[in-house]
Amino acid sequence: IEDFFQCFQISCQGATSITTFAIFLCDKIEPALHKAVFERTAKDIAEDMQGKFPDFRGNRANLEVSILRYLAEQENFEYFKQYLTSPKEFFQSYIERRVKSHCLDESRRLEKFLDSSLNLLYGNILSAVSLSTQIVKDKKDREDKISLWLDEFCRELAEVINLPRSELKGIEHQEVTDIEFLSSAMKTALGDLRDRLKKELADADLSSFSRQPHTILAEHFSGCWEKCRFCGAVCSNTMQNHDGDHQVVFHRPQALTGFKWHGTDHFIIDICSSLVASDCTFRFHDDQQWTPYKKYRDAGPPVSTWNILPDSSMQAYWKWFVSNFRTQLEALYNKKFQGKGEIPVAWQRITKQEALSELERR
Repeated sequence: IEDFFQCFQISCQGATSITTFAIFLCDKIEPALHKAVFERTAKDIAEDMQGKFPDFRGNRANLEVSILRYLAEQENFEYFKQYLTSPKEFFQSYIERRVKSHCLDESRRLEKFLDSSLNLLYGNILSAVSLSTQIVKDKKDREDKISLWLDEFCRELAEVINLPRSELKGIEHQEVTDIEFLSSAMKTALGDLRDRLKKELADADLSSFSRQPHTILAEHFSGCWEKCRFCGAVCSNTMQNHDGDHQVVFHRPQALTGFKWHGTDHFIIDICSSLVASDCTFRFHDDQQWTPYKKYRDAGPPVSTWNILPDSSMQAYWKWFVSNFRTQLEALYNKKFQGKGEIPVAWQRITKQEALSELERR
C-alpha cells in the first residue's frame, strides 16, 4: 500500500508538472496567437472586399470611377473639395469608409472574420501539438524529449504564428517523460486559451488592428499621386517614382484649381490638353515670365515633368460638376464664371446620369 501511494504521489507530481508546463507554454503562445488572428483577419477582409465589391476588383482607374460615382450621388461639395485637393487621402478615406460599412454592420461580420481566423489558427496549433507528439514519443532512449518536442512544435508553427524557440529555453529542461499526457494537457490548455480569446475578440473593433484592413486594400491601388499643376488631375501611372513623364488620360477644366484669365476674375474653363494646342500663355506667379502653353515645358518643374498631348475632348462629368457647383466654386476661389469663363449652355443641359454613363463607358 505504501508503494502504491508513493507511485501515486510521483504520478500526481508528474501530471502537475506537465499541466504547469502546458499552461506556461500557452501563456507564451497567447500574444503571438492574438497578433496572428488580427493579421490574418485584416488580409481576409481585404480579399473578401476585393471579391465582393466591383470598386476593388480592377485597377486604380476603375476605383476612381467608383469614387466619382459616389461623389456625384452624395452631391456634397465638401467631399468634392477634399477629393480635388487631397486625392490620395480621399481614396484612403473612401476605402476605409467602405471597410467599416462592410465589417461593422448589423451582421457582425468583423466578429465572424475574427472567429474564423482564431479557429483556423487554433486548428493549426493543435496539429502542431499532434505532429510533435507523434515524432517524439517513439524516441524512448532520449532524455531530452521535451527539448525535442519544443523544437518540432516551433518548427511546425513557423509559418502560422511567431513563436521564437529561444523564448522557451526556460522550460525545455522540465522532466517531462509522458509525451502523450503532454499532448492531452496542451489540448486542454489551448481550449481554455481559445475560449478566453474568443470572449476578448467579441469586443474588438477596427482600432484593434495594428495594420488596418483598409491599409492593405489601399496598397493595391498605390501608384503615382503627382497632380497636374494646371488642373489637378492625378497621374495615371501605377508605379511610384516611375520613369518618364507624368500623364493622364483626361485633363479637367482649370477652374477646378482656381485658374483665371489674366487681368480678370474670370475662371478658365478650358482643359490643359486643349490649351497646349492654342496660342495662349500662362504664368503661375506675377514675377514669372509668360510661357506659351505650346512650350509649357520651358516653364520648368513641375509642369516640365508632364506629357500633355493636344486633345480637345473633355469628360462630361466635369462639365456637369462645374455647372452643378458653380456657386460653390465661385465662393471658394472668389472668381466668376463670366467672360471667357462663361459656362456653355450645352454643359448646363448635361444630367448627372449622362455624366456617369459616359464616365463608366470609358
